[in-house]
Amino acid sequence: MKSEEKDFLFELLKTPSPTGFEMPGQRVWASYLKNFADEIHCDSYGSTWAVWNGASQRTVMLEAHADEIGYMIKHVDDAGFLRIDRVGGSDAATGRGRRLRILGDKGEVSGVIGNTAIHLRRDDLGTEKSPAVHELWVDVGAANAKEVAAMGLRVGHVAVYQDEPFELAHKRLVGRALDNRIGGYIIAQVMKKIAAQKKRPDFTLICLNAVQEEIGGNGAMMATHRLMPDVCACLDVTHATDTPGIDCNRFGRVTLGGGPTVSHGTANHPLVVEKIMKVAQSGKIPLQHEASSRFTGTDTDKIFHTREGVPSALVSLPLRSMHSVVETAHLDDIAATIELLAGFVSSLKAKDTFHHKL
Repeated sequence: MKSEEKDFLFELLKTPSPTGFEMPGQRVWASYLKNFADEIHCDSYGSTWAVWNGASQRTVMLEAHADEIGYMIKHVDDAGFLRIDRVGGSDAATGRGRRLRILGDKGEVSGVIGNTAIHLRRDDLGTEKSPAVHELWVDVGAANAKEVAAMGLRVGHVAVYQDEPFELAHKRLVGRALDNRIGGYIIAQVMKKIAAQKKRPDFTLICLNAVQEEIGGNGAMMATHRLMPDVCACLDVTHATDTPGIDCNRFGRVTLGGGPTVSHGTANHPLVVEKIMKVAQSGKIPLQHEASSRFTGTDTDKIFHTREGVPSALVSLPLRSMHSVVETAHLDDIAATIELLAGFVSSLKAKDTFHHKL
């Protein structure tokens, strides 16, 4: 990873973009893509896409989601403490004692999710449970509700954790919002790679960074209805199951550092999956496999059945500790995913179709 690529990735990861409030991150993403994309567009809800024109009218879409999980102020009590609700799949069990960046009307405000000392919540029976989200309370340094309002805070403002990305040994990248800001980074690098080639690809490349995946894939659904690509590869993260306490008999085996995964079943079109597998084989790119028996739990579920249908496949980056502030990815997996998706785009020929024949 070159220094300018790393700078872009870290800026993207640091920029708060909780579901429904993604525009700060979208502006960072679009600013980077403007250096090599032919076109940049944004829809009314904030889904943003870049276009690299190909030699034909056929289109291939690479999609990732731009939003991250977070919290929203739900109530301000008379003593100046905030009560919060989840935005997306935030884990209240890991919330106590964490620092927040609250996006208020007057700019960012720091806060902490309180943690009653263990001495004062002794549990002699050993039956203490994780707190429900409504039991979490946030201290912003205010003595009453009036002081909270003076800070520019009210019900409806959103927050993310203050934790920023860093690197562990042996090519591990750690941080909040790798799910799925890392996807936006990867598809940006794919377009950069394709744009640097001497010859335009047969298919026009559309890289879509969609909003509101964490609450149901709304952005991907709206944008796909507008763009209607001929084929789509959706990129998200998946659970690396190589850490203690995870049953591979239940969740399958996915290893960090083992390369991206491709999913089989449900939303994943067999012919698109086959093409991705051939690209991995010819390019000697490591590829892992996942089964999707009912749904993928990603934007792929909203893309593939748009209008008359979009032949789609899900490619995923292995991730440890998903939906936490220590989400962990492997730099080799990131590089392999870029190679796989760039190879997929380059392999498409104008005559290629992804339709079953009788």
